[in-house]
Amino acid sequence: MSGHGDGANILKQPKAVWAVAFACVIAFMGIGLVDPILPSIAADLDATPTQTELLFTSYLLVTGAMMFFTSWVSSRIGARWTLLIGLALIVVFAAFAGFSGSVETIIGFRAGWGLGNALFISTALATIVGAAAGGSGAAIILYEAALGVGIAIGPLLGGLLGTISWRGPFFGTAALMAIALIAILVMLPGDAKAQRPAPAKLSAPFRALRIPALAVLALVALFYNIGFFVLLAYTPFPLGFDAIGLGLTFCAWGISLAVTSVWVAPILTARMRRTTVIATVLPLLAVDLVLAGVFVSSPAALVAAVIVGGLLLGVMNTVLTESVMEATDLPRGVASSAYSGVRFLGAAVAPPLATVLAYLGSAGLPYFVGALSLALAAGLVLAFRGKLARIDGDVEPPLVEAEAIGLGDAA
Repeated sequence: MSGHGDGANILKQPKAVWAVAFACVIAFMGIGLVDPILPSIAADLDATPTQTELLFTSYLLVTGAMMFFTSWVSSRIGARWTLLIGLALIVVFAAFAGFSGSVETIIGFRAGWGLGNALFISTALATIVGAAAGGSGAAIILYEAALGVGIAIGPLLGGLLGTISWRGPFFGTAALMAIALIAILVMLPGDAKAQRPAPAKLSAPFRALRIPALAVLALVALFYNIGFFVLLAYTPFPLGFDAIGLGLTFCAWGISLAVTSVWVAPILTARMRRTTVIATVLPLLAVDLVLAGVFVSSPAALVAAVIVGGLLLGVMNTVLTESVMEATDLPRGVASSAYSGVRFLGAAVAPPLATVLAYLGSAGLPYFVGALSLALAAGLVLAFRGKLARIDGDVEPPLVEAEAIGLGDAA
């Protein structure tokens, strides 16, 4: 049903695929990197929790906004140059963030980091899909595995380096991204002009959202990401752990996410329709957040909710990514730009919203609102299941294999 490759194909990949996958791991580390050092930044720079949460918001807001334009960029300069420019921007702005002296300055540099992140992440998926052995299903699993490993290592590295200084994780990311940039430069061949798709129109991602299936999936992802980032970005504050404790907690979360994204999601989509998987997992996530809100004063209960949440989020990430790839006949760059632009905007709203809700209400209120957002996402899937019939099909769209020849010049 889902077109997955076998396990052997996932591991037997060209060097270029492994180079991009390694860079993906480092890029995704940036998502959870600041989690363990949020309390330290708040204390050392005399910042409020809401101000520190804006480290997520500036990063994700710029990432989301730029996602609408990445297909326009990559279709003109090619995947390789888009990846390299994105990595270079992350190196520069991560280093600048480490040298910052105020939370406002870090927020600004995290926005620049988000620009590089948008260029890199949107192009990386298509590069892996285009160059990987084993078909689009195997490539997506490899990409989600990189996401899971990166999200797992990010908080752990952030916690370890954060014990020295809150600046450490930023400098560490800059150094690792520089290594990833060199790996891409050496191992990923240049784009063949004959293989490039026609340059995408600037308006293409916005017009793509008129397609019902893509619009529904984008809205589902928007509400899903609100719940996702309430759990990820807000939880360090009620947990109250030090940098190492937070790093270990979210490392376990990331490992859980990686395991289910690589091994559990393919099993589920081989036996059930994608819409059934999504409509089942979203309510389970909502229940997990409700329990986190009810037992917010218990660190043990919160840690359990974080880890269980990781298991469910891993399934959702893989199935949603696959669904978008199968939803239309549009070039991958256009579909991914439209979808990602909307979903990252939802992620950008959640972190400061959570701390404001906690300030105005109670420590558990952000989790309840996150659960409501997940319930709305599930309701959209059920209400518009007919519009999503294509993602439940047994046969891949005929353009999928043809587009893969383009070596990832789309997102």
